[in-house]
Amino acid sequence: MQATSSPVIRDEEEGLTKQPQARVIPDLDTLKRSDLQFNKLQHLDEEINQDNKYFGEFVAREAVLDEEYWTAAWLRAESHWEDRPNERYAESYKRKFADQEYNALKRRCRGYHGQRSTCLITVKKEDKKVKNTILKSVVGTLDLSIRYLSQGESFPGERVQAPLFCSIERKEASRYGYVANLCVAKSARRKGIAINMLKFAIQSAKLKGADMIFVHVHRKNTPAQELYSKLGFEVVDVASLQLVEEQMYLLCCKT
Repeated sequence: MQATSSPVIRDEEEGLTKQPQARVIPDLDTLKRSDLQFNKLQHLDEEINQDNKYFGEFVAREAVLDEEYWTAAWLRAESHWEDRPNERYAESYKRKFADQEYNALKRRCRGYHGQRSTCLITVKKEDKKVKNTILKSVVGTLDLSIRYLSQGESFPGERVQAPLFCSIERKEASRYGYVANLCVAKSARRKGIAINMLKFAIQSAKLKGADMIFVHVHRKNTPAQELYSKLGFEVVDVASLQLVEEQMYLLCCKT
């Protein structure tokens, strides 16, 4: 799964007529891995030493545990296959998709080509007396990466005449944030999760020295465009030929 495009956002801001459905949790017996514990309980907030964003009954923060990364990957698999619930072997394909995305996500978060990605998640606030497993606790996810514009670029993907072997300027002025893979569990929609995760992503990008943050959205995904617009994202007027062919918009927001 590529990190350069965002899955269709299906959240409370879309005004969907669908009623929230119970979240599908994979069969633990078929998902056991030697290094993952799918019955592990979610940590309490005080057990995780990092900046969090609290809203309602949820908390947005960076993923910490491998099980959180895998659950984020599973949410993306559910989102990817959401419109094809009755397709033959759908559950098997979702598990394979989740495993592949988990491995790719861990690689991106370790950093590659000098660009490091962060997996942000939203989890349910935990009661000290009653704790959920991580699989049931993580209800939202997105990727935030800090990147650098190529020499001469004013936005990602812009075609410029740059000197050979001078493709990236690692200067503060060229640093920007990029959001991808935003999705929310069906059972937790219409509760402000998507917009609050995006606010947290914008704040995180600013703290990391990025003055701008970008995201790609499909031209037909009007609800997603409206969601980003509420946070100040605007369409970049000049688009590459590839974006036109792929029916995508590039949106930008100042942090």
